Amino acid sequence: MTAPRPGAMRIRYLLLHAYGMGGTIRTVINQANAMAAAGHDVEIASVVRRRERPQFPIDGRVRLLTLSDQRRARPVDSTARRAWRRIRGKIVPAGEFAASYFTERVERSVIDYVSALEGGVLVTTRPALNLVSARRGPAGVVRVAQEHMNLATHPEAVRAQIARHYGALDTVAVLTGTDRREYQALLPGTPVVRIPNAVVAGPAAAGEPPGREGGVVVAAGRLVGQKGFDLLIPAFGKVAERHPDWRLRIYGTGPRRQALRALLAEHGLADVVGLMGRTERLDEEMAKASFYVLSSRFEGLPMVMIEAMSQALPVVAFDCPTGPADVLTPEVDGLLVPPGDVDALAAAMIRLVEDPGLRRRLGAAAAVTAREYAPGVIMPLWENLFSELLERRREKPL
Repeated sequence: MTAPRPGAMRIRYLLLHAYGMGGTIRTVINQANAMAAAGHDVEIASVVRRRERPQFPIDGRVRLLTLSDQRRARPVDSTARRAWRRIRGKIVPAGEFAASYFTERVERSVIDYVSALEGGVLVTTRPALNLVSARRGPAGVVRVAQEHMNLATHPEAVRAQIARHYGALDTVAVLTGTDRREYQALLPGTPVVRIPNAVVAGPAAAGEPPGREGGVVVAAGRLVGQKGFDLLIPAFGKVAERHPDWRLRIYGTGPRRQALRALLAEHGLADVVGLMGRTERLDEEMAKASFYVLSSRFEGLPMVMIEAMSQALPVVAFDCPTGPADVLTPEVDGLLVPPGDVDALAAAMIRLVEDPGLRRRLGAAAAVTAREYAPGVIMPLWENLFSELLERRREKPL
């Protein structure tokens, strides 16, 4: 591991599970890699570890450590699991989506890590970790809380803790303008900044749009209720009724796979819609597609959608909170339909199927929009933020 350059910042990223899958994990690892490549002293601390290797590549200049190694944890029955969860820690509220990870021992490991830090920047990446940082982080450390989901998705108990404790942080970083307005209203006096996720541009963004006549529609994401694939499947059934030669490919894994397979059988779509599983080459699969569909019930900033746009793919999306409307301009680089409206989603897809010229026009504009999220645009925003906060800390007596 090479030594950091003179004047480098010391930056620690605290992730729930750096060895797992998901948009937040990928985004944070990409950010850490970019900061290390720029010569900064970078560390990723993973609260838990349940796999042998990270699922996303981590730059060799990034230190990776684990606070609670659970690879050899013995399975417990449901009764024991419920009893174990009753002795959770005291900081992470029960309504936090990852609260079940935070047993007393796990929460204590996070508190010990955070409270022992000296100087530099600590970036925490979900409410559970943000709250530990706010309540136990040393005053000499610049504390930056990243929020990767919109405020309304958090239960009331979590929002109450956010309102009560986030004021101790140096800043809260959110993904969209909508997020910034909502968090600022909840946290008057606390700096809230908008820095979207960086997305690596596909080849189409460089000016070489791939062919779009393949009759393939792509969607991607975890097979969970949030992603709304149970709404997309019947919507695509209406497309297939009019255009039986078109196909939908859904990439991703998750707990709803069997339920979605049953839904395909119910609608007679098993030969039309493919549950493709995970792929390491989603960009190549997008390059074969005609357009992308986002059927989520809610989002933070949908990275995969922006990746599709970087491939000059037009997008059809539910106008869900938040994300799509913060990126797309309707009728310019994509189509937005009312949240959860299966008929409207089907109609928008049929419109793109039947109008190749519209697909080309929207796709070309989408590639231009995606350039706003390139690493070369986004990463300097983080560097500047960290530098300003560190300078402010040096000027402010503890």
